[in-house]
Amino acid sequence: MNKRKFYISVLAVSVIGLFIVQYQYLNIGLNLAKVNFKRNIGKASRIIKEDLSTQNQLTFLIGQAITLDERYFTLSMDSIQDASRHFLKDFINYRLTEQGINTDFNYRLSTKDSTDYLSSIIPATLEASQSQYPIELSGYLPGLIDKQLILELRFTDLTPYFLFQLNGLTIPSLLFMVGILFVIVWVLRSFYWQSRLITTTNDFINNLTHELKTPVFSIGLATKILSQKLPRGQHSTIALIQEEVQRMKAHIDKVLGLSRLESGHNPYSLQRQNLLPELQNLVKRYHGLAELEGFTFKANLPKEPVIVIVDAMHFINALNNLWDNAKTYAEQPEITLEVIRNKDKWLFCLTDNGPGMTSEQQEHMFEKYYRGNQNNTHRVKGYGLGLSYVQHILKAHKGKIKVNSVLNKGTKVCLSLYAYDN
Repeated sequence: MNKRKFYISVLAVSVIGLFIVQYQYLNIGLNLAKVNFKRNIGKASRIIKEDLSTQNQLTFLIGQAITLDERYFTLSMDSIQDASRHFLKDFINYRLTEQGINTDFNYRLSTKDSTDYLSSIIPATLEASQSQYPIELSGYLPGLIDKQLILELRFTDLTPYFLFQLNGLTIPSLLFMVGILFVIVWVLRSFYWQSRLITTTNDFINNLTHELKTPVFSIGLATKILSQKLPRGQHSTIALIQEEVQRMKAHIDKVLGLSRLESGHNPYSLQRQNLLPELQNLVKRYHGLAELEGFTFKANLPKEPVIVIVDAMHFINALNNLWDNAKTYAEQPEITLEVIRNKDKWLFCLTDNGPGMTSEQQEHMFEKYYRGNQNNTHRVKGYGLGLSYVQHILKAHKGKIKVNSVLNKGTKVCLSLYAYDN
């Protein structure tokens, strides 16, 4: 659970960092767009200043409007000023467009003492969000009134314009961010949904297996009583029932153990000890079973103490699970148990002559409920829990599992634990 929280935290920090980086990129892009805009405004201002410095049709019309001279026109002065406003705005817009500036603007033609002569039709009131770019005119128009004329260009709220200029960067960035957020939300929802499902499933399994333990115990007790009362000829039937009861009890305990492990409970009591006596008792029992069931078993134990940090009961159970698989899946089992010191580790290897596994089956063999050899599924009963249980035990012991299996030849499974000096 702690690892999951750590991974989620790393993911959250990474996403926040990604957004911060994208935001910085956008800021850099906006600053570059502003610099480019000022450069283009500078070019357009020089051209406008040059065009308005000489007498031409436009400057002549503007000159008549600012000097209130009606001699050359049959129109009223209001009409002359309106025409001048329109033509001047069209001229400025044309020069701005030439330099790649396509945004709304206002203008104001006035003297330094703030006497207004012409302004755009939209009232050119100064607002906090407006950017001003004054052009000091020279030549023909200032000479008509013998005063300095200022043509002031005003742009309102240029940020949307700059963002539009960066649409090649802004739109993909926003789309990627939205996509990343969508995937993260989906992953987190799936994660929490699966967590709830696993918790519910484990609770159900725990309740079911606890309920099963009572009838299993009752059946076992009943068979013991029956074995004392029935004639000897029927003892084989009782023995079969008792064997199946023990087998069911083992499965129930295994399911409960796995559920406890997956729920985060730690049932292990790890101690530094010599595992050799436990291994010797195990080998003795395996020899007895092999002789009784008529198959071959060999063991190779070291003479020196096997000092490891271990929960002996659970680790022996892990070896028992490997033993059960080895003798169950082989038709004429030949099993070898070897305990070998390899530098700083003890290796506990179990080799069999069973059907072996493909590389695909080896990848999934430790998954819960997985039973890879489908040909033996009906011949060999089980629930695919044994190897998952073994993996949980080795993780708790900080050990490792190595599998070497060849199809139709056999399998060798080695469990490794850190070795300690006596």
